[in-house]
Amino acid sequence: MPIFSGSNALGAGVGGSTGGGISIPNINISIGGNDGTGGTAVTVQILILLTILSLAPAIVIMVTSFTRIAVVLSLLRQAIGTQQIPPNQILISLSLFITFFIMAPVWTRINSEALQPMLTNQIPQSIAFERAVVPIREFMLKQVREKDLSLFIDMSKIDEPKNITDVPTYVIIPAFMISELKTAFQIGFLLYIPFLVLDMVVASVLMSMGMLMLPPIVISLPFKIMLFVLVDGWYLIIGSIVKSFG
Repeated sequence: MPIFSGSNALGAGVGGSTGGGISIPNINISIGGNDGTGGTAVTVQILILLTILSLAPAIVIMVTSFTRIAVVLSLLRQAIGTQQIPPNQILISLSLFITFFIMAPVWTRINSEALQPMLTNQIPQSIAFERAVVPIREFMLKQVREKDLSLFIDMSKIDEPKNITDVPTYVIIPAFMISELKTAFQIGFLLYIPFLVLDMVVASVLMSMGMLMLPPIVISLPFKIMLFVLVDGWYLIIGSIVKSFG
């Protein structure tokens, strides 16, 4: 049994006190003070932080301009009729970076008013969270419709707010989202009109020529792409989306 004897010798050399042996140091990792006080509170804070990080993609979708941009670009692709061109990855990436561009002033305020004071221990985490929510609320309130906001205030069964600052954030978020969806569909409808007219013209020409078996989309698609390129469609649409946020 030479394997077992070799293992015993190795263990003796590492853990024993014989000459030339290498001792393994004990490593203890503790959360909180040396006496263990505050460890539970810090652990709970870490769990909350991990939960927030896991919900970060949903938060980006809910409280930023991402919803409007992504829906408009998806409707644009359907209006042109290019099916999966551009791919979903391209549309999502473009929507995400345009969102970062639009939300840059909001992130700057959060960094200067909440994050940096918290990192320098000037304010506690609770105050930092309250300060960080303020710029996001102001952004959403600029875009939300009063009708949508009133709907969720009525459904939430809360007391009638005296002013807009009394409206809870959990009421503003869904109202903001449906307002964004309506605005996105309005923009999408306007995008559909020129391409729909082009489809109707091509279909009428094909019918007059007796080419009933040829799908109009086969002929109209190149013309729609050419029209989109000639009018510099990406410049117009992206510029209009960004300007729609004021």
